[in-house]
Amino acid sequence: MGGGRLSLRKAFSQYNPKTKEQIENLLRNGMNKELRDRLCCRLTFGTAGLRSAMGAGFCYINDLTVIQSTQGMYKYLERCFSDFKQRGFVVGYDTRGQVTSSCSSKRLAKLTAAVLLAKGIPVYLFSKYVPTPFVPYAVQQLKAVAGVMITASHNRKEDNGYKVYWENGAQITSPHDKEILKCIEECVEPWNGSWNENLVETSHLTQDPLEEISKSYMEDLKKICYHRELNTKTNLKFIHTSFHGVGHDYVQLAFKAFGFKPPIPVPEQKDPDPDFSTVKCPNPEEGESVLELSLRLAEKESARVVVATDPDADRLAVAELQEHGRWKVFTGNELAALFGWWMFRSWKVNSSKEADVKSVYMLATTVSSKILKAIALKEGFHFEETLPGFKWIGSRVKDLLDNGKEVLFAFEESIGFMCGTSVLDKDGVSAAVVIAEMASYLETKNLTLAQQLTEIYEMYGYHISKTSYFLCYDPSTIKRIFEKLRNFDSPKSYPKSCGAYDILHVRDVTTGYDSSQLNKKSVLPVSKNSQMITFTFQNGCVATLRTSGTEPKIKYYAEMCARPERSDKTFLEELLQKVIEALIKNFLEPSKNGLIWRSV
Repeated sequence: MGGGRLSLRKAFSQYNPKTKEQIENLLRNGMNKELRDRLCCRLTFGTAGLRSAMGAGFCYINDLTVIQSTQGMYKYLERCFSDFKQRGFVVGYDTRGQVTSSCSSKRLAKLTAAVLLAKGIPVYLFSKYVPTPFVPYAVQQLKAVAGVMITASHNRKEDNGYKVYWENGAQITSPHDKEILKCIEECVEPWNGSWNENLVETSHLTQDPLEEISKSYMEDLKKICYHRELNTKTNLKFIHTSFHGVGHDYVQLAFKAFGFKPPIPVPEQKDPDPDFSTVKCPNPEEGESVLELSLRLAEKESARVVVATDPDADRLAVAELQEHGRWKVFTGNELAALFGWWMFRSWKVNSSKEADVKSVYMLATTVSSKILKAIALKEGFHFEETLPGFKWIGSRVKDLLDNGKEVLFAFEESIGFMCGTSVLDKDGVSAAVVIAEMASYLETKNLTLAQQLTEIYEMYGYHISKTSYFLCYDPSTIKRIFEKLRNFDSPKSYPKSCGAYDILHVRDVTTGYDSSQLNKKSVLPVSKNSQMITFTFQNGCVATLRTSGTEPKIKYYAEMCARPERSDKTFLEELLQKVIEALIKNFLEPSKNGLIWRSV
C-alpha cells in the first residue's frame, strides 16, 4: 500500500493521538474500504498544489503527509539549488483548523519549517496568518528558493492544502510537481527532527518576515494607485467581509495605502473562524446567498459597494447596489472586463509618449471570458491564454517580464485577479482596493461600476457568459462522461452537434487534440491529469467542460462573444441559455449519471 514502508502505528499514532484514534476506529469497525481509500493512494498536485480533507491517511492532509511532502521538497530543492542554505525558504499559513484530527494550518506550517530547520535551512516563517499572495511576494522579495502556503483557500471547512511556489514567485508547474512527488515517495520515513515543531522557537535559522513583507507589499501596492487625492475625498462607503479568514487586517492596510478611509467590516465575519459559522460555504463566488450579512450591513450603512475576500484573501467578489434597490453581484468575467478597461486606461493616461503599446500584455485562462482579447484587438496590446489555474499565468507572466514586456492584468473567471506584477498570483487584497479606486473615480463621472461595464461591452462587444457546475463524487462516472464525448457516434469521434447546435471545432487538452489546427494538435500544453474539452459552435458560442482541480466537480463554462455592432443583449442571453441546456442534456446527462446540481 502507498507509504507501506511505514507501519500504521508509527505513521499515525506515535505523534498525533487524534489520527491514531481515527485509524484504530476504522480497524476496530472493520471499515476496510475506507482504510484502503485512506492508505493506498497519495496526494497529488492539482491546480492549487496538494489539497484534501484533514484527517488520518496518506491521501489526507495531516502532520505526517505534510512532513513527507516537505522532506520530498527538501530533497528536490537541494538538487536544484546549490545555494539553498544561503537563500532559505518561505512558509505562510491561513486560519484553518480541525479539532478531530488536531490539525491546524499553523501547526502544519510549524512542522513544514521544522523539517527544513533540522536540515540547516533558513526558514522565513510568518508569525501570524497571512493572505496567500504574501508567500509568493515574499519568495521574490527575500530571494528565497521556494515557499509553501498552508491553505485550502475557499474550500469547505474540512479541507486544507499545501501550495508550493518556485523561486520566480509563481506556483510550481511541470516538471517540478512530478519530480517533487517522486522525491516524496523516496522520503516517507520521517527524519530525526522532522516532528520537532519546537525548532521554530529555538533555532537561530528561523526568521519572521511579517513586518518587512507587509510594509514592502503595501508600498508596492501604491504603484497601481492612480487617484490618491480623489480617494481621500470620496464620499463612497465600502463594506468588506473577510469570510472568517485572514483578510481583515490586510485589506484595512491596503485601503489606507490608497488614501481611503477604512472599509466597514462585517463584524460577524471579521475574525478568523475555522468553522466558517455564518456561511454554508466559505466561497464568495457563490454569490448573493453567501453575501447576505454584507449586503444587509451595506444597506444599514448606506454603502453602495461590497468587497468580499475569500478565507485566504486571494480572490475577490464585488457587489454593487443598483438604482432599483437590488444588488448586482458581478461575475469574475464581468469584473475582469472592468479591471482590464481600468488597468489599460490607467497605463495609457500615465505612460510617456515613447511607451509602446505592443509591449503591453494581458492574460487569462482559456475557460475565462474573451473580453480582454476584444479590448486588445481594438487597443493594440497583446492578449494571451493559458491553461486553467493561476500557476500557468504566473509562470508565463514571469517569462514576459524577463523579456522586457509589461503585463498590466491577468485573471481567471473564478474571481481570481492579478493587478500589476508585484505578486505573480491572484490577489484579493490588491484587487479589493483597485476596485474601490475605480468606483470612486467613476462616481466623479456619475457612473456606477455596472454602468461602466455596459459602456465597455458597447465599445468592445458584448461577452455574455455563464459558469456553473455539477457535483460528482465518483471518478469512474466522470471518466465515462468524458470518454463518451471522445467516442460519441463512433470510436475516436467527437460530437458534430449538440442538440440543434452545430459544432465548428473541438479542442481536447487532455489528449492534445484540436480540430481547428492544421496539424490537429492543441497549442495549449497537454494536461493528462485532468479532463477538459472545449466546443466552438457555429453560432459563436464557446463552451468548455472540465473537472475541478480542487473539488469533486464537473464545471461548465459557456460564452457568447459578439461584435460591437451586435448589441442585442437579450437575444445573446437567450441563445446562450439554450446552448447550455443542450450541453447539459446531451453531454452531461445529469439524471443518467447521478450528477448533483449546484444548490445555490
